[in-house]
Amino acid sequence: MLVTNFANVTYLTGFTGDDSFLLVTRDKDILLSDPRYTEQLEEECPGLELAIRNSGIKMGDFLGKVIRQAHVSRLAIEALSMTVSMWNFLETIVSRVELVPVEGLVEQLREIKDRDEINAIRDAIECAQRAFAVIRASLRNGRSENEIAHEIEHQIRWFGGSGCSFSPIVAIGPRAALPHAVPGEQQIGESDFLLIDWGARNRLYVSDLTRILVTGRISPKLERIYGVVSKAQEAAIELVRPGAMMHDVDAAARNVIAAAGYGKRFGHSLGHGIGLEIHEGPRLAQNEFRPLKAGMVVTIEPGIYLPGWGGVRIEDDLLVTRNGCEVLTTVPKELADCVID
Repeated sequence: MLVTNFANVTYLTGFTGDDSFLLVTRDKDILLSDPRYTEQLEEECPGLELAIRNSGIKMGDFLGKVIRQAHVSRLAIEALSMTVSMWNFLETIVSRVELVPVEGLVEQLREIKDRDEINAIRDAIECAQRAFAVIRASLRNGRSENEIAHEIEHQIRWFGGSGCSFSPIVAIGPRAALPHAVPGEQQIGESDFLLIDWGARNRLYVSDLTRILVTGRISPKLERIYGVVSKAQEAAIELVRPGAMMHDVDAAARNVIAAAGYGKRFGHSLGHGIGLEIHEGPRLAQNEFRPLKAGMVVTIEPGIYLPGWGGVRIEDDLLVTRNGCEVLTTVPKELADCVID
């Protein structure tokens, strides 16, 4: 199998660079890289056989040479990361090798986290939560969405993270109706609440949280919408355990929102796995007919989005345990706790 997804290469070898592929055969594993990473490779994955491409040699030519030397007759290719041009080139340069497209083989392994991975995610969550505490304490009228987003990045790095796990979403008032709003120049004080969706990367692994903060008064509409989303999240969390079907967990939250009359305003899946990447398997969605397994780490993030008014999303990270689940995130989320004094 030729592993070309860089996150999968990291997972299988411990190498944290990019522009490198892993060839896995019955007898050995070979990491294909270039001289920029020679010292890093020796530090991060000593003992792993290396094939270092010299300057001036194209990756495709070098890859073909290594494959031929490995004497393989059938080669699995990661269909989701292999480009069409590279596929066509390989078909030409290793014409006697049968290329077999596959999907999800390494990703399925990544779905179940071991103890070290779980601890790394815990550290990423702690880093994100400490950063959020500083942001919350420093909110004041006149600060823009952009300023807050930049400050989140700064605080995550201050608390030891390597950066944000994704570009933070900071959306004030009506802007919160956009699930993936890009921070702009809207300022606190222009609305009574804002949504912050953020996460930290720490020791390669990531976290992902969303909270609403109230900077004005709690309107009856905000109280009603927030209450529905909160009940939807609680209903889903109660179902999370080994053997629970992913689509059933999604339905538990979706049914609460639909019963309140907002079914059409919840347009995304309930959650996703986190790990080396911010969006990875499994997915908690209507069309996912698979059971949860112990060791999976997933988000639970129902939301209601009303154009012209705003949106409410509450997101936590959960570990599926042997007997149920553990909510890893601890940022308060009762509406009264979300009010900025």
